[in-house]
Amino acid sequence: MTTQKQLAAVQKKLEAIKLKVDNLLTAVEKSETKPTKASKAKAVKATPAKKAPKAPAKKKAVKVTATDEVLKIINRSKKGINVTTLMKKTGFDQKKVRNILNRTFKQGKIKRADKGVYVGA
Repeated sequence: MTTQKQLAAVQKKLEAIKLKVDNLLTAVEKSETKPTKASKAKAVKATPAKKAPKAPAKKKAVKVTATDEVLKIINRSKKGINVTTLMKKTGFDQKKVRNILNRTFKQGKIKRADKGVYVGA
């Protein structure tokens, strides 16, 4: 095909698309009713078409958070557990473990049995 023929084909397709867009615009304008000041009528929203019923939702796997993991270890220990042992068992760094301990202590989920030793509340 020559360039002229290709351009003519593209032009025809563009004109067809333009007609479709114009038809859609007029349909939308007809469906919208603008209230007048004298009538004070409210515009009616179009109701969406009913959708097919969805398949049952898949159950998401519950993620165990770092806090849950630390609390689980603390609650299992009868005499209490210290930060270094928690770091070894969880693999978390010291800052993360201390932040978790501080937060859970404030929430009342754990208690301090001794200096640096924590037990479940």
